[in-house]
Amino acid sequence: MIEGAIGVALVDVGSGMALGTLGGDRDFDLAVAAAGNTDLVRAKARTMEMLGLKDSIEDILVTLTNQYHLIRPLTSRNGSGLFLYLALDRNRANLAMARRRLQLVESELEV
Repeated sequence: MIEGAIGVALVDVGSGMALGTLGGDRDFDLAVAAAGNTDLVRAKARTMEMLGLKDSIEDILVTLTNQYHLIRPLTSRNGSGLFLYLALDRNRANLAMARRRLQLVESELEV
């Protein structure tokens, strides 16, 4: 469990579709969030390519007034083209711990 988590999704970058979700509710639709954040991942990858950066995205953080949105592209060969998306309640979450836990989830994830 990640303290302060609102929801988490495994997302396909190609389609923007959430392949699996946990959490969320009628006020926070993880499928909609997954699709929207796919555009963010694609835009960042395009920008890095245009700049000629030979680096990879470790994670992307979007800070809102009341939430953190953390996006972590999977680095394993089987996870290529996928990312983990985690929405956190900013008042209850520890961002550093959430990032670490998301890394652990990625390392244990079998795709």
